[in-house]
Amino acid sequence: MIAELNKDNILKYCEDYSNKDSKILKELIEYTFKNESAPQMISGIQVGNFLQGLIMATGAKNILEIGMFTGYSALKMAEVLPENGQIDTCELGENHVKTATHFFSKSKHGEKIKIHSGPALESIKVFEPNTFDLCFIDADKNNYKNYYVECIKLIKTGGSLVIDNMLWGGSVLHPKDKESKTIFETAKLINSDDNVYNTMLTIRDGLMLCVKK
Repeated sequence: MIAELNKDNILKYCEDYSNKDSKILKELIEYTFKNESAPQMISGIQVGNFLQGLIMATGAKNILEIGMFTGYSALKMAEVLPENGQIDTCELGENHVKTATHFFSKSKHGEKIKIHSGPALESIKVFEPNTFDLCFIDADKNNYKNYYVECIKLIKTGGSLVIDNMLWGGSVLHPKDKESKTIFETAKLINSDDNVYNTMLTIRDGLMLCVKK
């Protein structure tokens, strides 16, 4: 009998036949779902594996992250970085910084991660243009356009920028609230930017991949 082809079954199948999380990442996910009011904000294994694959395929060493949450995606990326690689990650929530710092300290890869506390648009002002090989954006949606405009300047030519939640549960098809409208406007902005090659991917809640020309 053919199994029901619903979304949950498809996602489980994809995860079953994908590289598994490390022990510390599984612990971080478990802690997040037990202690955070919005644990679904964690990027998860599908997005994490995509980022790891992108790093390994491109040889990225210097990474910028906008929106760390409890640290899953930063640590996931750090696990495949070379010893001389570094992730600069920005996070507004002090409670999330505390959680992430705890888990980073339990991993040998945690030393590759530098946390910048406070508003990301302020934190990234210290960086020079053409600094990073890869940028991952997964923060407050109302600033998505601002994050893209500022972060694309910081990416090297040939570097990549990935933005999460670009489908926003499908609400971008008929955007009504502020967040949906901003995400939709961000997609339009990127699509009209001749300085990048972009493609929208239906991974999890939608990933926009941009490669800087």
